[in-house]
Amino acid sequence: MKPQNQWTQAAEFQFSVGPWNLHEGADPFGPTVRPSREFGEKLALFKKLGFDYVQFHDDDAVPDEFSAAQREQKAREIKKMLDDNGLKAEFVAPRLWEDARGIDGPVTSNDAKNRAWALERGKRAIDVARLLETPNFVWWPAREGTYIRESKDALAAFGWMLEWTNALLEYGPEIRIMGEMKPNEPMDLMFLPTSGHFMAFAHQTLDPSRVGILIESAHAILAGLDPSDEFAFAMSQNKLWGVHLNDQNGLKYDQDKAFGAVDLRRAWNQVDVLVRNGWGKSGEIVGLDVKAMRTQSAEKSHAHLSNSREIFLDLVEISHKIDRETIENFRQSRDYEGLERFIVKALMGR
Repeated sequence: MKPQNQWTQAAEFQFSVGPWNLHEGADPFGPTVRPSREFGEKLALFKKLGFDYVQFHDDDAVPDEFSAAQREQKAREIKKMLDDNGLKAEFVAPRLWEDARGIDGPVTSNDAKNRAWALERGKRAIDVARLLETPNFVWWPAREGTYIRESKDALAAFGWMLEWTNALLEYGPEIRIMGEMKPNEPMDLMFLPTSGHFMAFAHQTLDPSRVGILIESAHAILAGLDPSDEFAFAMSQNKLWGVHLNDQNGLKYDQDKAFGAVDLRRAWNQVDVLVRNGWGKSGEIVGLDVKAMRTQSAEKSHAHLSNSREIFLDLVEISHKIDRETIENFRQSRDYEGLERFIVKALMGR
């Protein structure tokens, strides 16, 4: 923990969100329930709600079917739209999980043609990142796992993931790769299920200094882990380069609920570890990955974004105001019941 005069102030935090966080409400069991919003409308709304950066999948910026020349032109158009709205791109992530060539996890596919496609798609994402002027490349290995373990040779899969990562590091010497890990969904068993797995993997790459981690709250919870502990461990390795804050109701499917909406105490602990360690002072960005409830009206289908950002800032204020000496006294006397009551009262504004 840094000295209190080095803690991050509320005004120092910058926020990002992705265009997919304003969606039409479709789910696996039902169709869309809200009209689509134009991309430009989304950008204007993000700025109005206080966001500074936009997260991108490669095809959020450039359609799949475009030629190289068309991709460049479209990416430049998107960059101008960002500039016109006073926004910047936080990262670009290749969407490797929806194409038919990604059905079996393209980076770890048994088919060499699919692995080659995954590499080309990764390079394309780097090209888009360059045009959007961000050095950040996020890899969510959505299908890099199995439904049955016998379907792949795990050791070979680790080798293919390393080859893919190294090839991208060589292709984009200016980029940083951030792994976003998740223990399951859409696949049953993942080869790199947690942040710890990925950080160990990062040290095997040809340039570990350019491979770090983006931790999503819900993904840590789905792994049975506490997100604030995950943040702290990554920070101890100087590897926490991004976050996706949201909330999660139990070990179910990935819910992407508004930050702090399920467990305010768990949310505060995430904020507190960031505040006390000066996270954000060196340009780190507070990313949200939250989605509106399907039952939310179209007119207010952006409220989950403003709510999450405001809850974060409310919790920053608590971190700065809470009596740390009292916390330390409870720790020294090993009165953890008293400490628990003290924390809960603080979160209740008492």
